[in-house]
Amino acid sequence: MSLEDLTEPKEFWEYFDQISKIPRCSGNEKLIRKFIIKEAQKCNYETKTDKVGNLVVRISPNDEEGKIRVVLQSHMDMVCEKNQDVIHDFSKDPLKLKVIEIDKEVWLTAEGTTLGADDGVGIAFQLTMMKKLHNDELNFDGIALDLLFTVDEEIGLVGAFKMDKNLIDGKYLINLDGEEDDKFIIGCAGGITTLGIIDFDYISVREYSERSSAIKISVGGLLGGHSGTDIHRGRANAIKIISKILWKVNNEYPIFIKSINGGNRANAIPREAEATFFARKKDSEKIIEFINLIIGEIEQGISKIEPNMKFTVKSIISSDNYNVLPKTLNEKLLHLLYVMPNGPISMHPRISDLVYTSTNLASINTRDQQIKITTSQRSMHEISKKIIYEKIEALFKLADVNIDIIHTGDYPGWDPDFDSKLLRAAQETYKELFKKEVNTQAIHAGLECGILKKHFPAMEMISIGPTVEGGHSPEERLKIASVEKIWIFLITLLNNLN
Repeated sequence: MSLEDLTEPKEFWEYFDQISKIPRCSGNEKLIRKFIIKEAQKCNYETKTDKVGNLVVRISPNDEEGKIRVVLQSHMDMVCEKNQDVIHDFSKDPLKLKVIEIDKEVWLTAEGTTLGADDGVGIAFQLTMMKKLHNDELNFDGIALDLLFTVDEEIGLVGAFKMDKNLIDGKYLINLDGEEDDKFIIGCAGGITTLGIIDFDYISVREYSERSSAIKISVGGLLGGHSGTDIHRGRANAIKIISKILWKVNNEYPIFIKSINGGNRANAIPREAEATFFARKKDSEKIIEFINLIIGEIEQGISKIEPNMKFTVKSIISSDNYNVLPKTLNEKLLHLLYVMPNGPISMHPRISDLVYTSTNLASINTRDQQIKITTSQRSMHEISKKIIYEKIEALFKLADVNIDIIHTGDYPGWDPDFDSKLLRAAQETYKELFKKEVNTQAIHAGLECGILKKHFPAMEMISIGPTVEGGHSPEERLKIASVEKIWIFLITLLNNLN
């Protein structure tokens, strides 16, 4: 099955295919913005861009006075993740889309990389809407539209934070970044990133080179996923696995760590990690046997959740670089990583199955006599968020190393409004179309609605979207049937808002 054979609207799939060929990692939205502007110009619609690169396409009827203005909003950037063995340059290579079937459901995915359905589906819906309105295939009597495309959502909701408040206005905003076709999102968690940056001076073990052996361990093939919406699923954290192995080995044998690296995004659960260390040559075989015993225990505990988890343990021929961490840092770093909390901290007291507060050990990078540890905290309540990020700060301080602690990317949550007219209209429309009640909920992830609500407190908002699974990982996939469902819902809702 090809994209041409997929569900209505056909324009959606044409646009999704086109934008999948355009590089749009966070911070690199220039080309996708240029493409959207070009499509708007074909339709003779007004466009406006603010200083940070957010874009609005204004679709105004000739007799705009008295019309209800609705904002349809998406973000232009995508998470750029790939499997370790995949060769792909996100700065220039098009995504390789493919249609797959899982349990008799048809999905769209990409080969070895993220799909960019987050939030390529929002962009494709907006462009489809724009084209059909221009061609008079749609007519929302009584409605005027702003199509808002923001930048850098995936690296701290930057576009929403820095948006020119004169860029849009409206009574209602429909965010197109939802990921379940049977749920409306009306609230979300706030979040913050906490960094620990350790500076140190390498020591050399060159004088012991004839008596030492370098060992490399790595773990990969983990599910990973979004550090908000997937944090409660019990998925393994690659950095926690590597640090557990190293901590246990260090308790039994003298080792000198050369490097630990894993993860690369604050909002993703790390899928891969690796470490290299030196040990006495006479211990190397015993250490590898011991590591394999630890791996067996780990696999026994989580293999059902992580069926594709893969380990590599091997002695390697060291280069001329025999630089390692100082022994005191070696010990303190392993203690810090082993006790660092990761996962849900508490569940919501009133909403079942909703994580209230969480923390994610997102990445670690060893380079140029510096170790950078990135963690992210989320909570449905500002005070709870503050408590958990202060605890992470306290842990960093307890490590008693030369560390700079930085809190960055702080963003607010979005308080649910169960009485909004937009929500009631959306609920009634869903029931009218699909003959059942829609699930309305808050999510444990950051949405731009939280920030946009701060900018425009009178604007009523909901978030919707087709079903997307495996977000922020190469497992990302879009449920094809859900695209038509959300499209029909969206155009019916806009008609009903009149």
